[in-house]
Amino acid sequence: MEVLYGYGISSTLYLQMHYGHAQSWFTFVSTVADMRTFLLFFPIWFHLQTAVGVKLVWVAVVGDWLNLVLKWLMFGERPYWWVKETVYYGNLTVPQINQFPMTCETGPGSPSGHTMGAAGVYYAMITSLLKENTCTTQSTLHLQCLHGLLWALFWGVQVYVSLSRVFIAAHFPHQVIAGVVSGIAVAKAFNRVSWIYSASLKNYVHTILCLVFIALGPYALLDAPSIDPYWSLMKAQKWCNQPEWVHLDTTPFAGLLRNTRALFGLGLSLHLPIQGDLEKNKSCGNRTIYRLTQSATLPLLSLLDSFRPPTSTHALFYALSFCKSAAVPLTTIRFVPYCVSTLANDNNKELFFQLKSVH
Repeated sequence: MEVLYGYGISSTLYLQMHYGHAQSWFTFVSTVADMRTFLLFFPIWFHLQTAVGVKLVWVAVVGDWLNLVLKWLMFGERPYWWVKETVYYGNLTVPQINQFPMTCETGPGSPSGHTMGAAGVYYAMITSLLKENTCTTQSTLHLQCLHGLLWALFWGVQVYVSLSRVFIAAHFPHQVIAGVVSGIAVAKAFNRVSWIYSASLKNYVHTILCLVFIALGPYALLDAPSIDPYWSLMKAQKWCNQPEWVHLDTTPFAGLLRNTRALFGLGLSLHLPIQGDLEKNKSCGNRTIYRLTQSATLPLLSLLDSFRPPTSTHALFYALSFCKSAAVPLTTIRFVPYCVSTLANDNNKELFFQLKSVH
């Protein structure tokens, strides 16, 4: 592995030396490839095609959960701390690689969560788009062009996300490749699963409990032989150039909570008895309600995402983080549609009474 890590450091050094002018672009790509950003696709898809929106959450959550389990099992190093500790270079000069605000992630490095998330979510979206167009489009040439365009977009995203993670020294090349392969595998699996679309709230709760207990298995295995499960956090705090770049929300437990709360929020949202008039408006063909809902949801979710729970107390941080992620599906499925639909119907009633008084 030392040789593989050595080649990885050479790749990072090459990118930083020859493409340093693209630093802002690589940083931007890493930012938008974060799992929090992927969840913003959910409201768009949910209001366009509910089944695809539900599938995206499952792919993102299970993919991120699997990434956590694999990281705990594989003990993957990260470039920014490995290069400071290794004896691989012996008497040679140790390469000096730059660090950035997104470099100092605290979990183990393999596989890459960013590339795994990008591959899984984009694969799920593109295959859903292609399936929909295959059913509605008769032109073979149109389908071939669409296939070529979407898959070129998919692989372009994967290449840029992978390069960005290597550039900022957060991952080695083999780790980003493993992330892409794993993400596609998760998305492929959910393309063949149908029970998630009719799952009851009890199914959601049971699934969440299974995910938590299975994830805690590797943690217990690490803790049993006196291996510190937070070994990667210690290295991040030791070798990160700027202490403020080490973020609590990149720890394995933060990832586990992010997964369970998002899935819990989805299950709760889909089974709340409060319906409002949104479905009634949909059945009447009132697309204006849907456009207003989409327009209101995204800014509200962006505002919610900007909220950063205080890290002074771990219990408070995890509690507020749980509420924050659970609020994403609740806001998308219940809160905004209910408010928009209620306001629209109140306005319609007021207009009706005004017209009636005129006549």
